[in-house]
Amino acid sequence: MRAAWYTQNGSAKDTLVVGEMDQPKVGHGEVLVKLKTSGVNPSDVKNRKNRPLIAPKIIPHSDGAGVIEEVGAGVDPGRIGERVWIWNGQFGRAHGTACEYIALRENQAVKMPDDLDFASAACLGIPALTAFEAVRLCRDVKDQWVLVTGAGSSVGFYASQLLLLAGAKVIGTVGSNERAALAQKIGVKHLIDYKKESIEEKILSITQGQGVSHVVDLDFSSTKDLISTQAVAHHAQIVCYGSNQIDFSMTFRTLLFKSIELKFFLVYDLTDSARKYDVAGLSQLMKEGKIEHCVAKRFKLEEVALAHEAVESGQWAGNVVVDVA
Repeated sequence: MRAAWYTQNGSAKDTLVVGEMDQPKVGHGEVLVKLKTSGVNPSDVKNRKNRPLIAPKIIPHSDGAGVIEEVGAGVDPGRIGERVWIWNGQFGRAHGTACEYIALRENQAVKMPDDLDFASAACLGIPALTAFEAVRLCRDVKDQWVLVTGAGSSVGFYASQLLLLAGAKVIGTVGSNERAALAQKIGVKHLIDYKKESIEEKILSITQGQGVSHVVDLDFSSTKDLISTQAVAHHAQIVCYGSNQIDFSMTFRTLLFKSIELKFFLVYDLTDSARKYDVAGLSQLMKEGKIEHCVAKRFKLEEVALAHEAVESGQWAGNVVVDVA
């Protein structure tokens, strides 16, 4: 089969190779998916650059979509021919979705809505599920002010939609006109250009001094400083799925005296019950036509290095997808 892989850490153009590789064998409880698309996420880029290799060759990417071509023992043969999207394709193993075929546990191949295209389906495993879990962890958002940092990012795009569906009053931070336009497209009325405006002042102005009661956050190393301001209300809930810095300090007194609740999670490491709930909820919303997707840029498999560079550049408002077939 055709596949992309790397054998060492480094830049995309210096490490990513495209060539022929043996097709995987389907095992007990697994399905073999003939992939159509592969989603590229920031974590895929970081893994290639820095994460120690767990095998001589790593096929990158955890997200993707395709058609089940074969099933292993213990799997309903009726699933053959089913259009599916993939989650955790490359998590904890060497074989991801940047290839023509992937074999994995059958529950990691989720049936797609009939009207969903393969490119959009490649955006679900990390961006959409991260957003769904973040919003699930937010309590009582109806009629509440919620700050979404990076509302025009791949995760923020989905999170903003889900919060609006739940009746929240969303405030989003953006860093470009393109990302602002993307957030506005899905109905976010209050946007803050974090590169040009004071987030604290804008939040207080928009909320008439109330501050936000929830934050869905992609960079805790920046948001931690906002917590000590009036822009974040007492008893606020901060749900965070990322940070641009690993090590930083903050004052415990601020968290204690404002009764701030912090919740961190990793989308790769959801509990079985949370994963099942999120997948089912997301599938239902898509079936009802309530979720929009945004594929910003598509590349061929032979252009996988360019796809990684596109994600690294941060210039595209939306998801980057590689067409593998």
